[in-house]
Amino acid sequence: MARPGLPKLIATDLDGTLVRSDDTVSAFTHEVLDRVRAAGIRIVGATGRGPRLTELTTADIAAADFLVMAHGGWVLDQTDRRFLTTTRMPGQVLAERLADLEAEVGPLTVMVEALEHSGAPLWGVMTPGWPYEVTVEERTRTQCLTGDVIKAYACTPGHHVDELLAIARRVIPAQMASITQAGLDVIEICPPGVDKATGLSVVAEAVGVDPDDVLVFGDMPNDLPMFAWAGWQTVAVANAHPDVLAAADDVTETNDEDGVARFLDRLLSR
Repeated sequence: MARPGLPKLIATDLDGTLVRSDDTVSAFTHEVLDRVRAAGIRIVGATGRGPRLTELTTADIAAADFLVMAHGGWVLDQTDRRFLTTTRMPGQVLAERLADLEAEVGPLTVMVEALEHSGAPLWGVMTPGWPYEVTVEERTRTQCLTGDVIKAYACTPGHHVDELLAIARRVIPAQMASITQAGLDVIEICPPGVDKATGLSVVAEAVGVDPDDVLVFGDMPNDLPMFAWAGWQTVAVANAHPDVLAAADDVTETNDEDGVARFLDRLLSR
């Protein structure tokens, strides 16, 4: 059990928050997370990464008891390596929503995540400037959307990602899809009702923790739902998106300065 005055559960975003700009997690961060867990506090990695990146995600936050992935659609219990939630959306529904959005903004470049096995490729057309190593299997839109999908990435050169996000949320009803952005210059289209708060709710129910006992860290708009959900404290890294900085209770150092670990180190030292 966590001692009085400490949260019972800590959830942190990974890319841009826990993970540094060179795609590494420092030894100091791993050591602090081990001390957090030893203090009786559960740890959750909350990420937009899909289940195909489970192996990488586990390595980046080895101390995590749970992984909330795909913006909350997939929740992995690390103890028995079992997914508690696996959410998909019909490809035909996604096709209709993309058509609605293209009627407003013009042609979109789209990549689809449909497979969950480790190292699985994305389908569609490679997004310009994609920052990570990834295999994209070129397929037509129709071929990409013949079955259920985990999520899709979309962008258009005529719109900044925040502008495209605002338009997409106006055009596509929330009951049809959940739309966000995670700092990759693309919007991400997920099944309706899916976000990091819903994923954390699955974890909280599984372990019997109240949202008021949860501390969260983040940097991008996809973290805002869990900022609204968590009640113990919300902390942005200094390099966060302006909307996240405005929503946070506190701000710690940047991801490149190990801001999450430094905040937790101070917390444990009280």
